[in-house]
Amino acid sequence: MGHWITLKPEGADPIRAWRADPAGKPRGGIVVIQEIFGVNSHIRAVTDRFAAEGYLAVAPAVFEHVEKDFDVGYDPDSRARGMAVVSKVDFEQTLRDVAAAITVAKEGGKVGIVGYCYGGSIAWAAAARLNGLSAAVGYYGGQIIAMKALKPAVPTLLHFGDKDQHIPVAGVREVAAAHPEVEVHIYPADHGFNCDQRASYDAPSTALAWTRTLDFFRKHLG
Repeated sequence: MGHWITLKPEGADPIRAWRADPAGKPRGGIVVIQEIFGVNSHIRAVTDRFAAEGYLAVAPAVFEHVEKDFDVGYDPDSRARGMAVVSKVDFEQTLRDVAAAITVAKEGGKVGIVGYCYGGSIAWAAAARLNGLSAAVGYYGGQIIAMKALKPAVPTLLHFGDKDQHIPVAGVREVAAAHPEVEVHIYPADHGFNCDQRASYDAPSTALAWTRTLDFFRKHLG
């Protein structure tokens, strides 16, 4: 369903993005932000799935500023590669990449953003700092607690797992307390529970989070 396009973000060389178009008129646009493993087969499948639900979905390959065509799996070596690359990624440039993706997604109407792991943190920052969004969803964003002082300018939904060793539940509850306007859900699951290619995949939590995410986007985008 999807295909590669070229994005031209401000402040850097062009990067690729995976674009998936719906069969009919779009309900809206969604920007999908990757984990530390690149716009790999899982993220492309997620992007395609949003298109199947009627959205023009765009996943910018934000790690390409560091390593072209970066795309790895979930074994320990791949995780080490992803951690090495993310340590070199410019957070501010990633937000400029997102802004370029929002411009494309606007072809579909109102735009939302959804991010996973690293992308969940980006979605949180984008909700507070970028123009052109109407909704934001973050899955287990590890830096959200550290950025809890940010105030989302659009309706925001967050998903976390209570078995996540990277993100303490106490910190998640601090975010929820600081932002009563944000919808925060905690699942009986580990980090990365949405990815069916990971050992931490949790099907019931994934299904519930997907339903909530889709309902949220339908409410705020169309």
